[in-house]
Amino acid sequence: MTNTPEAQIDLDDFRKEAEGFLRNHVSPRPKGGRPGGVLGDGDDRVSLFRGATTAEADEAREWRRTVFDAGFGWISGPEEFGGRGLPRRYEKAYDSVERGFDTPSRSPLGVSLGMVAPTLAEFGGAAVRKHWLKALHRGDSVGCQLFSEPGAGSDLAAVSTKAEADGDHWIITGQKVWTSGAHFSDVGLLLARTSPGPRHGNLTAFVIDMTTPGVKVQPLRQMTGGSDFNEVFLDAVVVPDENRLGEVDQGWKVAMATLVYERGAIGGSAGGGSGLFRMERVAAMVNHLGCGDNPAVREAYARLHSGVVCAKNMRSRAEAGTKAGHAPGPEMSLSKLALTENLAALSSLMSLALGPRLLADTGEWGTYAWTEFILGVPGFRLGGGTDEIQRNIIGERVLGLPKEP
Repeated sequence: MTNTPEAQIDLDDFRKEAEGFLRNHVSPRPKGGRPGGVLGDGDDRVSLFRGATTAEADEAREWRRTVFDAGFGWISGPEEFGGRGLPRRYEKAYDSVERGFDTPSRSPLGVSLGMVAPTLAEFGGAAVRKHWLKALHRGDSVGCQLFSEPGAGSDLAAVSTKAEADGDHWIITGQKVWTSGAHFSDVGLLLARTSPGPRHGNLTAFVIDMTTPGVKVQPLRQMTGGSDFNEVFLDAVVVPDENRLGEVDQGWKVAMATLVYERGAIGGSAGGGSGLFRMERVAAMVNHLGCGDNPAVREAYARLHSGVVCAKNMRSRAEAGTKAGHAPGPEMSLSKLALTENLAALSSLMSLALGPRLLADTGEWGTYAWTEFILGVPGFRLGGGTDEIQRNIIGERVLGLPKEP
């Protein structure tokens, strides 16, 4: 792995290094394909919640190991944990190059790399960072988020899962739900109640080994047909105190930081990794369907295009702020809201363009395949904090409006 100091690595040379690595391991992504196809030729399935299988997760893990060992797995990470210690612009440069190659999907590792790993890096003690950070970034371990419960979704402070101190260990009992990827995860980021104190001051965060006795994962079937989410039952699970994140009863701070990472990961991706918002392909798809001259379709396309451009510009401003040393804040809520609005706009556009072809699987390419995507859009209004929660954050923290009574 290259660990040359930043000043000695030219960004163009870095891109060439990345391109050389990728050409030696995978094929360039074919250009063109069928008009506007989000996934090109072959499989035309379009989905937000694909329900990654264990086999797909294993493929993502294996590719991640290859990338990490070549020096591209944690480009901005500290060298002591296998990173290269380079600025984030190098990560963006690598991602840009990688998009031109046919690589395994990162989707099964999205929560692990976008939410769990950065939270552990910020709040984990020495033992946690040493045990998990490199493993998560290399794909040796995969993480999931154990926050939501049957009685605590949007009202996260109402979690009832309990953690009771027992010497230098904690005994955790409770139930979590809507846990993405728990069925192939090795580690869970968990929020539990640790005292009878006031709300927001009685919770503690932990990292738990998902193979610990007492942890049971049960997949949930979605109306889209996939099983991306799970229920997780915890029956007297023993967790060492060194796996605690932050101080006792200060878990709310950890949870809020994780949600900022989550909203950034969700809003920042904007579906772009799957090509959903590559507008030239969306336009080609509309023309392929023979409705490019339909005024209603053209208006829907213009609305989507405007939203995508605005979201990208807003994201660029947020990244500039982070680069300048400002901590991520309410702009992550704006990014998340922008994503859900753009997904809804794309859903509306494709519904108009497809009409009855959306309702029956006739075998025609690029038609019924959109059904799974359209069914999945409402779910994105809930994940990462509901749209209503995001509007409250923006109203109170950005606009200075009074809190709800």
